[in-house]
Amino acid sequence: MEIFKYLEQYDYEQVVFCQDKQSGLKAIIAIHDTTLGPALGGTRMWTYDSEEAAIEDALRLSRGMTYKNAAAGLNLGGGKTVIIGDPRKDKNEEMFRAFGRYIQGLNGRYITAEDVGTTVADMDIIHEETDYVTGISPAFGSSGNPSPATAYGVFRGMKAAAKEAYGSDSLEGKTVAIQGVGNVAYNLCRHLHEEGARLIVTDINKEAVQRAVEEFGAKAVDPDEIYGVDCDIYAPCALGAVINDETIPQLKAKVIAGSANNQLKDTRHGDMIHELGIVYAPDYVINAGGVINVADELYGYNHERAMKKIETIYSNIEKVIEIAKRDGIPTYKAADRMAEERIERMRNSRSQFLQNGHHILSRR
Repeated sequence: MEIFKYLEQYDYEQVVFCQDKQSGLKAIIAIHDTTLGPALGGTRMWTYDSEEAAIEDALRLSRGMTYKNAAAGLNLGGGKTVIIGDPRKDKNEEMFRAFGRYIQGLNGRYITAEDVGTTVADMDIIHEETDYVTGISPAFGSSGNPSPATAYGVFRGMKAAAKEAYGSDSLEGKTVAIQGVGNVAYNLCRHLHEEGARLIVTDINKEAVQRAVEEFGAKAVDPDEIYGVDCDIYAPCALGAVINDETIPQLKAKVIAGSANNQLKDTRHGDMIHELGIVYAPDYVINAGGVINVADELYGYNHERAMKKIETIYSNIEKVIEIAKRDGIPTYKAADRMAEERIERMRNSRSQFLQNGHHILSRR
């Protein structure tokens, strides 16, 4: 991998390699873009096949966070950390303390949170060394479990997508097929049930399925049957890459709106569902409730204020649909465009401000 060529191609700002021999820390912090504000993105701990694979993951994920934060209307840029190691056996207090010191050294350019392989307890240790961390324990004034916030955002975004497809944002009487019934999807089921939607659910975890059947009157199907069920809305809430050559011909839903990351196996699958007239709520726009929630901690967490901001996912999905129609493009491209346009506006206003400031100074 020619790293500087890659950084230049996608306009990255900074990559920081962090090493602490005593604790075994090997971390890569990637800061993609800070036009809108400090870079916010979680810390992932994973057993990578190679150092190059770890670098690629950090870079890919940090760029994704730039788009996610921009599309969510947050005044934050995109960043991400990966720690190379097995989260089940390589963690220790010294590792996260050392990592916290590296974050502190960036002086607010990067703010972290938990991600795959890291926990609230790990964030609490990082917090011993720096304030530039979110998703810490509620005892420290944090927002706690992000799942209910993410679910509420998906629910709001689903309503906006339904309005486009069906002329009304009411989900009463609509059949929603939910793939995966983890923490986020369970909370989503609750919102849908309260609105009077009919639920079809699947998950490899039979207990999670049973819970949804008992509490929300959901109908259970086998995991490979979920794509072809008769439904109005298909909600992928587990694995990525579920919108692909095999599944698209089976879909009967007019709306795809769920919490899973990277739902399109390939960008061409976004083109395919667009051609079929399916309204797709782009994943990083609709599932931004969690990041909006933790971002509120930067102002001193206020649940009511965070929920109000999460409600704007409805209008964000509306904006994406508007841009898709305006430019004659699929919604997955429109989401990128919405994020890019916001970053560009800020970049232009900054350079304008600097130019004006220069004129004022030169006149003195």
